[in-house]
Formats: sequence, structure tokens, C-alpha cells
Amino acid sequence: MIVVKQLTKIYQMGQVPVAALNGVSFSIASGEILSIMGASGSGKSTLMNILGCLDRPTDGSYQLDGVEVGNLNDNQLAKLRGQRLGFVFQNFNLLPRVTALANVELPLIYTREKNRGERAMEALERVGLGPRYNHKPSELSGGEQQRVAIARALVNNPSIILADEPTGNLDSQVGNEIMSIFKKLNEQENITVVLVTHDLSIAKQTQRVIVMSDGTVNSDGNVPQIGGFF
Repeated sequence: MIVVKQLTKIYQMGQVPVAALNGVSFSIASGEILSIMGASGSGKSTLMNILGCLDRPTDGSYQLDGVEVGNLNDNQLAKLRGQRLGFVFQNFNLLPRVTALANVELPLIYTREKNRGERAMEALERVGLGPRYNHKPSELSGGEQQRVAIARALVNNPSIILADEPTGNLDSQVGNEIMSIFKKLNEQENITVVLVTHDLSIAKQTQRVIVMSDGTVNSDGNVPQIGGFF
């Protein structure tokens, strides 16, 4: 599903070039659930932005289902994001003045989809939050807000979910509940899940862990194989 080869991303800091990514290569099969770990500045957020078609590499190849993403224009990238990718963030990124249902509807407004309310309600029910559809974010717990964010990511029926520190603002019990949702979506709906996390207990719940260091892949395997890095 995803194949990246020798990805490089160079930022210009004044007159000094800084390599956020330096020759990153790996593949992700359809239906996988995996974690990306690494210290701050290791390149994992830059990598996620490229996988999410939010940024372009300086060099290298990124193929999504055989399509070379680097050859797409901005409109084509936006269409790809809307059709194939769902995003979940650490800070939820919900609109505070509207209901859970309205927050989940938001991606459908941009694509001019019909039956927005019905589809948004279905997405909320998929994450177990149907009864709370009429509540604003301030009336929901942190875990419930993240469920709304996951429902928003699901409303366009993506094949891939990219989650950046999705449990970072939650306690361990609620974080495990959120992980249970991701695992259910992966196992029962075959959605590919790629998440960034600093929490080894979260990474242990995925099938595979990619460890980033100084813009390169330090390790790629299961938790026992990479455990020595933490």
C-alpha cells in the first residue's frame, strides 16, 4: 500500500541546510497497524506529514497504491487526502462552539457530500459515541473528544488512518481505550493504522515499530527487537 524509497527532506535554516529526513526507506502493507517512535527531532513528524500528503520530500519516492505521490499537483493531493486518508491529532483539533456531530460532518462539507448528518452519526456510532452527538467539546471528557476526532477521521471511509500522538493527552486507561478503537478498526474493518507515539506501552499494542533517529530508520521490527532503544 505504502512504499517509500530514499526519502529526503531538507529545510533551510538561514544559510544552513538541515536534513529532517535522510534516506528513509520502508513499506507498509494494507491492513497493518504500526507505530513510529523516536526522540524529538528524529524526523517522525516530518515523515508523517509526507505520508499524509501535507508536505513533499526534497528527494526520494513515495508511492501510495502504486501512484507516485510526488507527481500529483495540489488539487490531486487534496483529493487523495479526502478519499484515502484520515487524520487524528494529539490535541483533538475540534471546533469548540459546535457539537460532536457538526465536528464530524466537517470533512463532508468540503467534499460537498449529501446525507452529511447521517454519515456523521454512523461514524460516531462506530466509535461508541452516538449518544453524545449533541454535546460540544467542552461537555466531553478528553477520551470522548478523541473519539469524536477519530469519528471525523472515519467519516470519509479512509483506507489509512494517520494518528500523531493520539493518546498523548490522555491517562493510561483512557489511552488504552482509544487504542482498542484503533485495533478494532484495523482488525474488523481492515483499516491501515500508522501512529506516532512516545509511549512504549502503546507501541506494544501494534504489530510493528519503526524507530527514527536523526532522520533515518534506526530499527524496524516488533517490540522485543527494538526494546533496547528505550
